[in-house]
Amino acid sequence: MKIKLTSVYVDDQEKALRFYTEVLGFARKADVSHGPFRWLTVASPEDPDGTELQLAPNDNPAAKAYQQALFQQGQPAAMFYTDDVKGDYARIEARGAEFTLPPTAVTGSTIAMLNDTCGNLIQITQLARGGRRNDDHGLVQGFPSESPAF
Repeated sequence: MKIKLTSVYVDDQEKALRFYTEVLGFARKADVSHGPFRWLTVASPEDPDGTELQLAPNDNPAAKAYQQALFQQGQPAAMFYTDDVKGDYARIEARGAEFTLPPTAVTGSTIAMLNDTCGNLIQITQLARGGRRNDDHGLVQGFPSESPAF
């Protein structure tokens, strides 16, 4: 079993597509409209056939309430992993992103958080001490067994 798709709610799909492609650097994967409905996903250019991120409209009251609650509590709607959080921070900030947290060392990683302009906070994470994902099992390697795998 694999995770192939996850979603974030956005207040404007077109604005979200521009942000996630032009600012973050993801690639448009699927963009299909049927009447008023639009199925829109992006993926990492490093893994174009990997996990897709659906940019889902927050036009459902429950979706909007959930999105707003996460944002107000300072909780990220999504977390992306990188091998160079400081380099990605500089690249993304130069493209106009507003960071709410610059690269900051925390237990087991360095994180940065940004506003996606569509109602969400996004966290960028670089694992510390050479920790890396083991793609065969989805486990984080390089950490003591009692450490959380985020």
